[in-house]
Amino acid sequence: MTTEWRGNKGPIGVLTGAGISTDSGIPDFRGPRGVWTKDPIAELLSTYDAYVCDPELRVRSWQARRDNPAWQAEPNAAHKALAELEHSGRAVRIITQNIDRLHQRGGSTPGKVIEIHGNMFDVVCIGSGCTYHSTMEETLERVAAGEPDPACPVCGDILKAATIMFGQNLDPRSLWQAEQVAENSTVFLAIGSSLQVQPAASMCEVAVGHGADLVIVNNEPTPYDHLATEVIRDPIGEAVPRIVAELIAAGESAR
Repeated sequence: MTTEWRGNKGPIGVLTGAGISTDSGIPDFRGPRGVWTKDPIAELLSTYDAYVCDPELRVRSWQARRDNPAWQAEPNAAHKALAELEHSGRAVRIITQNIDRLHQRGGSTPGKVIEIHGNMFDVVCIGSGCTYHSTMEETLERVAAGEPDPACPVCGDILKAATIMFGQNLDPRSLWQAEQVAENSTVFLAIGSSLQVQPAASMCEVAVGHGADLVIVNNEPTPYDHLATEVIRDPIGEAVPRIVAELIAAGESAR
């Protein structure tokens, strides 16, 4: 294992998964206490075909959105540290698998955060050619008013959160932006992700293939550990601020 990457002064790419938000009170999915680990049926709520075909599942999905702990969550030390890294003058871009917007709320510039799996704050219609768009707040008000599975007020089709579900293609522009970040990074941090969901996880391989040092910060093994320059198992809330301090110091020494 080499630690030389800590002194790297080049562009930094960051891929974050659910694990970075657990300190904010949002449970992860595949960890030992993850949402899907404890309740495998819950994974269906994020599966596009099941959501479209099963009205009862959609009712449960809207209830889950209403009760999502992300509404009360606040950015934690790891989110804030990554924002500090950006504002120190380092070239930083974040690719996040999360839909909670805690990076932006933690101080990261919105235009430098790629929400590769969408977000939980907007609602879209799945109807072909329908461009209806609303906020989650407005749609949940309809649920509270007695519409357990609110339909599109324009075309009558099914509404869903503006998130990418299993079985849906990623937005091509977001995917291209993520690939560009991976290709141009000299250090690529993968933080709090099981690295099991594609194509987001493959950004690690893209980064390494273009010469980056891959650093994985996760408390469980991932399929990409063998490609990593370093694997860090320390708690994310401790590890990320420490890493950021080291990278900021490297940037300052270059001035």
